Amino acid sequence: MTEQIEIGSVLKGKVTGIQPYGAFISLEGDHQGLVHISEITHSFVKDINDHLKIGDEVTVKVLSIDEETGKISLSMKALEEAPIATPQTSKPKKPRKQKQQPSVSQDVGTPKGFNSLKEKLEYWIEQSKRDDLIKK
Repeated sequence: MTEQIEIGSVLKGKVTGIQPYGAFISLEGDHQGLVHISEITHSFVKDINDHLKIGDEVTVKVLSIDEETGKISLSMKALEEAPIATPQTSKPKKPRKQKQQPSVSQDVGTPKGFNSLKEKLEYWIEQSKRDDLIKK
C-alpha cells in the first residue's frame, strides 16, 4: 500500500481533517497520514485550528509507516529548526522540596515489619546448605 512513500521522505500534502489529537493530511497517490498534535510545531499547541485549516497545503516529513494497518505518521515540526532557549523564553525551574526521610530504627531485637536483607541473606544461605530442602 505504501510502496512509494518511505520513512524520512519530505512530501507535500493537503489538510483534509482536523481532530483534537491531530490533523489528517492527504498525500500523493491516495495516501493519507496523520500529524499528531505534538508534531505540528515546537511550541505548545492547545488548539490545532490555531495552526491549520482544512484545505491548507503543508509540507510534512514521514516519521513512520505501519505496514499492517497502512497508517502513516507525519511531522511538520521535524522540518522546523528547533528554537534556542533563551533566558527570556525559558521558565526558571522551581527548587524541589526535599522529603524528609523517616528515621529507621536499628533495633534488631524487636521485629517490626520487614526483615533486613542481611538477616534474610544469612537465612537463605543456611537453607541452601540443608540437604533435606534440595530437590533431587
